[in-house]
Amino acid sequence: MKYARTLFETFKDDVDYWLPFNEINAGRFNPYNGVGLIKDREEHYDQAVYQALHHQFIANALTVKLAHEIIPGSKVGCMIARFCHYAATCDPKDQITQLHDEQYTNWFYTDVMARGVYPSYMNRFFQEHDIHIVKEDGDDELLRANPVDFVSFSYYFTQVSTASEDWEKTDGNLVIANKNPYLESSEWGWQKDPTGLRITLNQIYDRYQKPVFVAENGLGAVDTAEGDEVHDPYRIDYLISHVNAMEEAIKDGVDLFGYTWWGIIDLVSCGSIEMSKRYGMIYVDADDEGHGTFRRLKKDSFYAYQKIIRDNGVA
Repeated sequence: MKYARTLFETFKDDVDYWLPFNEINAGRFNPYNGVGLIKDREEHYDQAVYQALHHQFIANALTVKLAHEIIPGSKVGCMIARFCHYAATCDPKDQITQLHDEQYTNWFYTDVMARGVYPSYMNRFFQEHDIHIVKEDGDDELLRANPVDFVSFSYYFTQVSTASEDWEKTDGNLVIANKNPYLESSEWGWQKDPTGLRITLNQIYDRYQKPVFVAENGLGAVDTAEGDEVHDPYRIDYLISHVNAMEEAIKDGVDLFGYTWWGIIDLVSCGSIEMSKRYGMIYVDADDEGHGTFRRLKKDSFYAYQKIIRDNGVA
């Protein structure tokens, strides 16, 4: 809490919204980055993962409490990597798989932090996986008394839930998903689905009735500089389609108060660990080996995003 206190006291006049943990559900789908665990070094891997997550939930609640004490009126949120799931068919087996996928990859984390309690559907999951969360005296009360003020998430793609083990997989990285035949895919296999963003926004707001923030959204692609210009119409199309989806969600009644693109400048992709998969609207002349001039160029998408911001969301 010393670090959080230092930030709050230093930037209390400059920052209104705070996110203690980025993609907190990475503790499950990417444990090394999320909670610092290596699978073959843990005697009971699932136990270690969820115990570590409990510590993060407690840290998040303590941070909410501290922020409200030091900066009255400040807003502290939670943030997950959102994995929106569609049931593959109307087969009840696919439907129950979709329900569990949503619960275990998404709702568990936001339920704890936004509602302040462990959801009852996790009791069976913990029992079947021999997981016993060790709690200190007062943990449950701390969670209950300090829920977050808003809910945020990263959103890049959707996936299919099915009981079938033969379903075609995507070519994506970081997480491999079941492929949706109705969607186009990026060069790295991440399926583009602006409608899924609208669905996600509705689901989150319906569930919690708390303001929602899209903390990350973007498209990784190969970009090529042509002199001093970088033309990326595919990224502009992606941006506009997702901005339009957010507009529809607002019309649906969702209290959506913010959006940030990932990332504004080219950087090494976390999923594939390469520069070739570029997310930025500003091009950086560097290759996968770190060679290049590191010259920066504004891509066409930079100006498209600039216009959307200037026109308050009009794509």
